[in-house]
Amino acid sequence: MASLKFLIFLFISSLSLHASMAEIICEDLPKDVCAFSIASSGKRCVLETAAEKDGDVEHQCRTSEAVVERMADYIESDECVAACGVNRNSIGISSDSLLDQQFTAKLCAPACYQNCPNVIDLYFNLAAGEGMY
Repeated sequence: MASLKFLIFLFISSLSLHASMAEIICEDLPKDVCAFSIASSGKRCVLETAAEKDGDVEHQCRTSEAVVERMADYIESDECVAACGVNRNSIGISSDSLLDQQFTAKLCAPACYQNCPNVIDLYFNLAAGEGMY
């Protein structure tokens, strides 16, 4: 009987612990950490432009359709952003920067390649999607 009570206690504790843990929802992220973040759903967050009613343009964080296979609930560190030469103010997800030799040199440098799997995964998948390796 004591064993059953203990199991019930553990089960209820795990539920309350899960409920107290914060989920990452792209639309709730501030603009300065949106790019290179991964929502709890496993989808990448992307910074997009949105036109306001008064004609002004504003940046908003949105959930993309790009799914990350082995990561979720992740916000890229400032150290990785700097080491990999990426920009948190990037609008959308684009492989254009892969054509820049200085950018690819930073991406392939040990400080980025060995320590920042989120950024590497993103650009590897972008390159593969466009037939580049």
